[in-house]
Amino acid sequence: MANATRTEVVDVDINKLYATIVDYAKYPEFVDGVSGIKVLSQNDTSAKVEYSLNMIKSFKYIINTKQEKPTRVSWTLDSGDLFKKNDGEWKLKDLGNGKTEVTYSLDIDFKMFAPSSILSALTEKNLPVMMNSFFKRAKI
Repeated sequence: MANATRTEVVDVDINKLYATIVDYAKYPEFVDGVSGIKVLSQNDTSAKVEYSLNMIKSFKYIINTKQEKPTRVSWTLDSGDLFKKNDGEWKLKDLGNGKTEVTYSLDIDFKMFAPSSILSALTEKNLPVMMNSFFKRAKI
């Protein structure tokens, strides 16, 4: 099992960042490793999304997302071929003047043994890179 939490303050309007986070279908355009997305259902408060990733190996999983505009997007694992658990959230806090405090939390566990080096790469090392891709996209 691996847990990671990271908080940053960014020069991005909270509404633009939230809109980027809930635009799941566009993830393959700017999130490294995401090779495909199927939005199975989505409304203003929830979504069910199938992710296809290509990181070390190709795998798919479905998450159920709860959306609380514009301050929180959280998810839990529905099903998948690699994860036993994949829960997390984006928490956004408007600091004014186009600045947003962003906290990303992730709690994952795999169906098979995964060395701690792989877990830390997926959580701690890739987390800043992944968050940055969202910040850059929200500025467009």
